[in-house]
Amino acid sequence: MTDIVDELKWRGLFAQSTDEDALRKALADGPVTFYCGYDPTAASLHVGHLVQVLTMRRLQQAGLRPLALVGGATGQIGDPRPTAERTLNDPETVAQWVTRLRAQIEPFLSFEGENAAVMVNNLDWTAGLSAIEFLRDIGKHFRVNKMLTKESIARRLESDEGISYTEFSYQLLQSMDFLELYRRYGCTLQQGGSDQWGNLTAGLDLIHRLEPGAEVHALATPLMTKADGTKFGKSEGGAVWLDTEMTTPYAFYQFWLNVDDRDISRYMRILSFRTPADLEELEKVTEERPQARTAQRALAEELTTLVHGADQCAAVVGASKALFGQGDLGELDEATLGAALSEVPHARVTELGPLVDLLVEAGLAPSKSGARRTVKEGGAYVNNVKAVDGEAAPAREELLHGRWLVLRRGKKNLAAIEVTAG
Repeated sequence: MTDIVDELKWRGLFAQSTDEDALRKALADGPVTFYCGYDPTAASLHVGHLVQVLTMRRLQQAGLRPLALVGGATGQIGDPRPTAERTLNDPETVAQWVTRLRAQIEPFLSFEGENAAVMVNNLDWTAGLSAIEFLRDIGKHFRVNKMLTKESIARRLESDEGISYTEFSYQLLQSMDFLELYRRYGCTLQQGGSDQWGNLTAGLDLIHRLEPGAEVHALATPLMTKADGTKFGKSEGGAVWLDTEMTTPYAFYQFWLNVDDRDISRYMRILSFRTPADLEELEKVTEERPQARTAQRALAEELTTLVHGADQCAAVVGASKALFGQGDLGELDEATLGAALSEVPHARVTELGPLVDLLVEAGLAPSKSGARRTVKEGGAYVNNVKAVDGEAAPAREELLHGRWLVLRRGKKNLAAIEVTAG
């Protein structure tokens, strides 16, 4: 594909733009500087942010110059949510989160060459701005009646809680960001999710008022959802974060491995950097042999490598295989094994009792008689070794890293026993 707009459309990454023909011409004339903003309202980005981060990477590879904005100012306010006010975080916490988010975004971009990326912080141009200056220089150019029509504002006005003046003003702050980046870096394109469309176009309006004749554009990507209607980026335990302390690499890998067959083709196109031919082949394999989960495995490995590195990806792939009898559990390091076992049912004991008791404790059998039947039928495994005596207690020497036993019933039902000091 020779045109980045055509590629974005093929991948399902083009929801809308202010003027597609004008945008295509600007991209053809080039070079174009664009920006995307991320507010530090948490200590980490989550997988929902990957759509924007990877789209920035894709646009840079197409020759555009990216400005990655982490909002030290807007992060203290927060974009209005559909239902309720955000809890305001203190400036020191937001400053710490700015640093963390910058470190997560930077590996995806190149900071060398003619279109080298730049990290920016909107606190740089708001910290010294007085309320009077903000109202006179920025607020003067906004019409309240038009702001009220923006979707995020309208939904909050219809809610029981309403909206505070603080969050109502968020749109002005984001619009000022586009204006400042236009003036400082010649930025003429803002990229964001389709839920940000009102804020994106408000920035264009402000530039047009204050910089007559300026040619600026907005590009929105679709919001990703799941086929079952639940929010993308959520697992049973909550949000799937990019920070390893908040979501382990193993859990991150498993999230993608467990993507619904109805979603995987769409997710692959949006998030993968494989060629269209490769993706179409994976789509064909998924349609013909969905049980193989070939596409899910390919996406899980690609994104885990991108986010956590090749070594971590290899470790979690090894752990995933070993847990199901396709590798040596003893070769897994303690951190990787612990992370993997945290994702399966587990029980803590102070002493190792008979195996039938452990199977019941771990939830792999409903009763001792059920556990005995599983062992008798050859369906019980301890550390991938078939158990033959359900009444015997595993030896402490069998504990992995002196702490864990991996129990399995059949091919797919896993659980862990952790021996604690009491």
